[in-house]
Parts: sequence; structure tokens; C-alpha cells
Amino acid sequence: MNPIIDKTIQFVKETLAGAEAGHDWFHIERVFRNAQHLNETEKGDELVVALAALLHDIADSKFNDGDEEIGPRIAGDFMNSLELAPSVIEHVRQIIKNLSYKASLGEISFQSRELNIVQDADRLDAIGAIGIARAFTYGGYKNRVLYDPEITPNLHMSKEEYKNSTTPTINHFYEKLLKLKDLMKTASGKKMAAERHDFMLLYLDHFYQEWQGKI
Repeated sequence: MNPIIDKTIQFVKETLAGAEAGHDWFHIERVFRNAQHLNETEKGDELVVALAALLHDIADSKFNDGDEEIGPRIAGDFMNSLELAPSVIEHVRQIIKNLSYKASLGEISFQSRELNIVQDADRLDAIGAIGIARAFTYGGYKNRVLYDPEITPNLHMSKEEYKNSTTPTINHFYEKLLKLKDLMKTASGKKMAAERHDFMLLYLDHFYQEWQGKI
């Protein structure tokens, strides 16, 4: 398996060179490590988990005019070049297609243990200290305001509303990040998410107190 993973890592590094900092190679590397850690107890197919973790953001739809097929297509073409088994290629493509939070707002027709593992690994990187950093990095990239007390979070977005949202970064905590703890699928993922979730709550408490000049 190692030569396959080594080639995939090189492909991802080259493809994501210059990517937005919250969705760059380092994000992929963290998700890859998270997935490997979760898989130690969840016992999914090692090759499928590794490939899906490495290729899951190879062409994120939000950076490609909302095209949700481009990522699975690029990943599939690359895996075909490695002459992998068709069943492995299709499994990884389906994971990539159904992994994102916005995908969960629509109809999900595919499920697997490996999807649960990689999805939890990706969601872990969206919460906690790193999740906070990534949220504000992306908010800055999109030139969004940090916080506007007059703009309340939309807690029940449709998939289209979520894709087109331009709300302040603090609202994103309530519209997505604080929901992820209860959406984790694996036992080990739930355990890791709990501590990261609590850290975000502590951060928000400090944020509001500083905003009001209380501390």
C-alpha cells in the first residue's frame, strides 16, 4: 500500500499548492492522521480510508463554482492512473461525494464504515482550536465580518442556503461547527469531538466578553 499512498500524497501536494490556507495540504494531512487514528479502533478498509482522507478535498466545490462532481471526478481519474481495483475507486469516489457537511443537508444514498471514519476525521478538523483558526481564515478569505450582533444565525439552513451563505464568521459556529459534535458517527470520533466542542464554547464566551469590554 505504501507506494500508492506516497504517489497520492505527492499528487495532492502538487494539486493543492497555493490553496486557501484552511483547505491546503496541511488540512489534508491532519484529516489523514485523524482518519488513521480513528481507524485503529473502527477497523475500516485501510486503503479506502487512506485514499479518501487524502483525496477528499482535491477539488472542493466551494472553490470550483459549486461543482460537486469535480472532486470525485479528479480523484477517480487519478486512482484510475494507479490501476486500482474498480471497487476501491468507486468506494472512494462515493465517500468524497457524500463527505461534506452540505452534502448531509441533502439526500444521502450512500453509507459505509469508511465514510463514517473519514467524515468524522474531517469534521474533527473543523472544530476545536484548529477549527476556530480555519473558520476565521476562510472568513478573511471571503472578506466576511467577524461578528454582527444584529445578524442572527440561521439554525435551519437548506443545502442551497448553506452553500450561498455570507453571514459573519461567528454565526458559522452556530450554523455548523457547534452541531458537529452530535453528528459524529464513530465512538472514537465522538470522544475526541467532545473536548474540542467544549473548547469552542469557552472561546465564544471569551469572545463575547471581550466584544463588550468586560475582560
